[in-house]
Amino acid sequence: MTSRAAPPPGPPWDLPLEEAPIAFVDLEMTGLDASKDRVIEICIERVRGGSIEDRLHTLVRPETLSVSPGTEVEAHAAPDEVGNAQIHGILASALAGAPIFLDIAPRVQALLDGAVFVAHGASWDVAFVEAEMSRAKTPLPIPFYIDTLNLSRRTFGFDRHSLDALREHFGLDRSRAHRADADVAALRAVWERCLAALEPKTARDLWEVRVAERKVREQIIAECNEAVAAGQPVTVVYRPRSRPPEPMRMVLVEVVTGLDPPRVIGYQLPGRGRRELRADRILRIERDTTIP
Repeated sequence: MTSRAAPPPGPPWDLPLEEAPIAFVDLEMTGLDASKDRVIEICIERVRGGSIEDRLHTLVRPETLSVSPGTEVEAHAAPDEVGNAQIHGILASALAGAPIFLDIAPRVQALLDGAVFVAHGASWDVAFVEAEMSRAKTPLPIPFYIDTLNLSRRTFGFDRHSLDALREHFGLDRSRAHRADADVAALRAVWERCLAALEPKTARDLWEVRVAERKVREQIIAECNEAVAAGQPVTVVYRPRSRPPEPMRMVLVEVVTGLDPPRVIGYQLPGRGRRELRADRILRIERDTTIP
């Protein structure tokens, strides 16, 4: 398992999730190289407890972009076409009156300050925000963030987890896909579905969902240990590889932390068949609230 430094203790990562400021971010760019391509649309919604505290949505004009036909536009593009226009549909003429990133950098910094950064395929958004803020002489490192792509891969047994695929699966509006504001709306809808399945207490618990690293959520280990100590049946919601989540009524008897990833051992009811589960694939533990 890959070792990675954890977010620092305290707010916002250890606040109850409903109290933590969450910054949902989506960008549209001229390409995929943060060192030379540029952000041309940005949407950030700073949310706490499901309510939007502050919001920024704007087109962004790269300083070198001219809307005069044939100048400062990629050589392979049509005169009014910006890089990746076949994806986002944003034309150079639409950017004529837009602010440059330098103009919005203070707003971006204020929206992200002290918040948990959330995006889909988040490493791209992080790289571009960091690059643009650096060009604006306002460096803003973003060492920790939550990626809803990881959350979806852990939570749902789908074949595809792109935002477009999740829109289709959940019946979300697809009319303005690949525009920053519409993608933030889809991102938040996916986030809510992941929260319903994972039942996290803090943002740190969601940061620990990193599929390729087989990271086990500390919240799950703690809840499994509590179930072992109580000796009472619980429902373990488990997502096997390449299959949808399945609830299992079990009595847990041991948490083996010396394995990678740790295993949770118990007996499935009613037949009392022994089960050994990978702890990183447990989505949540549901306790019978009628049992004292």
